[in-house]
Amino acid sequence: MSFERLQWLFPIAVTLHNAEEAIWMPAWTTQHASQLPVHPPGASEIRLALLLLTALAFAVTALSAKKGPKSVWAYLTFGYIVAMWVNVLVPHLPASVIFFSYTPGVVTAVLINLPVMSYLAVRAMAEQWVSGWKAAIAAIAVPAVLGSAVAFLVFA
Repeated sequence: MSFERLQWLFPIAVTLHNAEEAIWMPAWTTQHASQLPVHPPGASEIRLALLLLTALAFAVTALSAKKGPKSVWAYLTFGYIVAMWVNVLVPHLPASVIFFSYTPGVVTAVLINLPVMSYLAVRAMAEQWVSGWKAAIAAIAVPAVLGSAVAFLVFA
C-alpha cells in the first residue's frame, strides 16, 4: 500500500491517543496537581486542545493526500508525524517513570504511536513524499511549534 493511503493511519492513531488522554487526563492532572511543575489547565481546556489537535491531524492529512508528494502539506503532515513520535519520549515515558504509574496517553503512545509513526515517517521518506533539508526542517519545526502551543496553553 502506498504512503498516499497509509498516511490516513496518522489521524486515526492521533484520535485514539487523544481519546485516551481526553478520558483520563483531567482526573489525573487534578490528582497530581501538587506534583506537577505548573498548574494544569482544567478539563474543558484539555479536551478542547485535544479536539483541536485531532482536527489538525485530519486537516493536514487530507490536504497532503490531495496535494501530493513534496507539497507543503506533505511536509506538515510529516512534521506532525515526527511530533507524535517525539511525544512518546516526551512526556509519556518519562512521566510514567517519574510517577511510577500510568500516565494518560502512555498506552496508546507506546502501543500505537511509536510503531505507527515510525513506520509512516520511514515510508514518507522512502516514497519521496518528503526529502532533504525540507524534511529535516519539518521534523524540527513542527514539533517545536506544537510543543510551544501546548506549553502556552499550560502556562497561560
